[in-house]
Amino acid sequence: MTETLEENYARGGFTQRLPPGARPALLVVDFVRAYLVDDSPLFGGEGCHAALAGARTLLRAARKRGIPVLHTNVEFEPGGRNGGVFFRKVPALACFERGKRPDLAAFAEGLEPAPGETVITKQYASAFFATPLAPTLTALGCDTVLIAGVSTSGCIRATALDCCQHGFIPLVVREAVGDRAPGPHDANLFDLQAKYAEVIGLDDALSYLARS
Repeated sequence: MTETLEENYARGGFTQRLPPGARPALLVVDFVRAYLVDDSPLFGGEGCHAALAGARTLLRAARKRGIPVLHTNVEFEPGGRNGGVFFRKVPALACFERGKRPDLAAFAEGLEPAPGETVITKQYASAFFATPLAPTLTALGCDTVLIAGVSTSGCIRATALDCCQHGFIPLVVREAVGDRAPGPHDANLFDLQAKYAEVIGLDDALSYLARS
């Protein structure tokens, strides 16, 4: 009898759960207008729009509980040289060249950073790569990172993987992350849960924050 995908992963031992820690932070990854505006080369369609409500709810809850909140955005120098191979691989990233499309680089409505919330500006997929994110989380005393934002198959996946590799427990909130198509979204959440992170529902994330 042919085994199912779930049976195969279970047989391989990909069923371990990571209990969340006691000192969480919320990281909102790249939730800017470029993924929401239909004339943008990075427009993510319904998948990214659907994640907006979840991300806003999560952000309000984190602020209410006094949980550290961090945001990321993307900016390249004109010509994109500081984006290296990534910038050459994805020409759509040119909309994030400094001053080129400020309307697309702006944070999504309802997800703008508040005073005192850290903004990490990055050039690559992972929010940890070549940024001060890891030492900032360490200085804040955080052991767990709730992750929201876009896109699931790109910057969310890369960030969650590096979160794990830096020793923080990644909690990817299913209703607060989005992608341009269901296939990549679901496949990457499946893989993250199996190997690198905990993929949790918004209700579970809110309950966790209420206890923190």
